[in-house]
Amino acid sequence: MHPTTYNAKAYSTPSATSPLASTAIKRRDPTDRDVQIEILFCGICHSDLHSVRNEWSEFMPTNYPIVPGHEIVGRVTKVGSAVTKYKPGDLAAVGCMVDSDGTCSQCKAGLEQFCPNMILTFNSPDKHVGGVTYGGYSDSIVVDEHFVLRVPSNLNLAGAAPLLCAGITTYSPMHHWGVTKG
Repeated sequence: MHPTTYNAKAYSTPSATSPLASTAIKRRDPTDRDVQIEILFCGICHSDLHSVRNEWSEFMPTNYPIVPGHEIVGRVTKVGSAVTKYKPGDLAAVGCMVDSDGTCSQCKAGLEQFCPNMILTFNSPDKHVGGVTYGGYSDSIVVDEHFVLRVPSNLNLAGAAPLLCAGITTYSPMHHWGVTKG
């Protein structure tokens, strides 16, 4: 059963050579484990441009229309009934993933980025409503709670957005391998 949807505003492109343009998209209403976020800031990563231009077609072909963006910071507007870590009004962030199967050995080891069924923030099969996922060049997004990060209220939100890509890329391996000061 597909969840109900709502209308959202986004910037998308229908082809590798077209500019981004304002468009309407459908977002799913939150399921039990989902967090709906009003997007306040979304960074622009060169990976977004590679995807828009279909420059990675050999290993990750672009599905058009595409709504890029994976450096997302915003405010929680709605949560599903099983969500325990967030409530409306919280500041939150989303990086390059919005879901995984949660059951494979990679997920159970906390390595969802290696899940064979991971769902990227944009241009991945959308297991909830069909089609593909749409990214952060939008006014809102709905994400599984496990892939939402809390943002401290004293952090500059515009400056925090790039941390969801470049920051995580450098932090994650250091954290995983226990790198400490010195």
